[in-house]
Amino acid sequence: MHIAFRTDASLQIGTGHVMRCLTLADALRERGAKSTFICRPHAGHLLDFIQQRGHIAIALAPAVDTFNAPSEPSHVKWLGTDWASDAEQTRYALDDQMVDWLVVDHYALDCRWEQTLRPHTQRIMAIDDLADRPHDCDLLLDQNLGRQAKDYGGLLSNKTQTLIGPAYALLRSEFAQWREHSLQRRAQPQLRNLLITMGGVDQGNATGKVLDALISCALPADLRITVVMGPHAPWWEQVQAQAAAMPRPTQVLAGVSNMAQLMAESDLCIGAAGGSAWERCALGLPTIMLVLAANQHGGANALQAHDAALVAANSGEVISQLTALISMDKQSGALRKMSQNSARLTVGDGASHVAQLLLNSHV
Repeated sequence: MHIAFRTDASLQIGTGHVMRCLTLADALRERGAKSTFICRPHAGHLLDFIQQRGHIAIALAPAVDTFNAPSEPSHVKWLGTDWASDAEQTRYALDDQMVDWLVVDHYALDCRWEQTLRPHTQRIMAIDDLADRPHDCDLLLDQNLGRQAKDYGGLLSNKTQTLIGPAYALLRSEFAQWREHSLQRRAQPQLRNLLITMGGVDQGNATGKVLDALISCALPADLRITVVMGPHAPWWEQVQAQAAAMPRPTQVLAGVSNMAQLMAESDLCIGAAGGSAWERCALGLPTIMLVLAANQHGGANALQAHDAALVAANSGEVISQLTALISMDKQSGALRKMSQNSARLTVGDGASHVAQLLLNSHV
């Protein structure tokens, strides 16, 4: 089978859409399928990385700087052109081949784009998080906690199958593999290893702001800090300099291939809200989440409502939450409770289930 993915990464979009599609493509390859990625080469794109992972990567025309974006969909500026031009370029990239599935993971594309590509694919899958625009697809995946199928009422055909909730989160197989080890070491939690990870880009340098704030925080004497950044993070050098001046041992890593292991061996994470939240849940990693984009509020608040994470709006709130957590944990086992609650939300095998569904003869 041949599956095509239309998704983008950029300094503005981040890397999450491409990374979760890559996870699904890897799971499909394990089952004998071939995947082709079609991406626009925005600043911060991941076309080379996709090829390094062994998949076909086709670059569309560069974004049009003079593109006058309409008001809808709400993220249309992320596309870099109008939807009709994008659809025509995607059709050309497919070389008029009929693919078995076309997977679209892009907040700027909706049913008009999907209808235009219908003649070139057997079926369409949309990956969405917002429920803010109509889709013409056979299968829709929304991995967010608190989302319900009724949220897409009026936005989907009654024939569209939906996969809703973090049980279907597209996580690499390593997270399921490290889950048991991670959960076992949290039976008697201690705060000795702090992980800081703000996504693949962190354009606003939330990492640096958190490190600055931690300097004045009363941290355990034996605490060690690990910072993970994306390979294209624009603040890499500044964060490296900050880490060298931290009062606790602090290492900075970029483009790591063992993220599940790093999470499993951490006791607490200060991390961005978004797709990586499900990686942390699969491993039961207690987290203080920093909301970095407006579309992350819903998911972050749902996790906090389930006592599966703490939410902060800025670095100052991170320190307040951390100080309270350190105090609470001495009295009530807050880390253990957060770990148990988050681990109930997903076991990390969603990509396997979704891949198998795509490869079935029908939906």
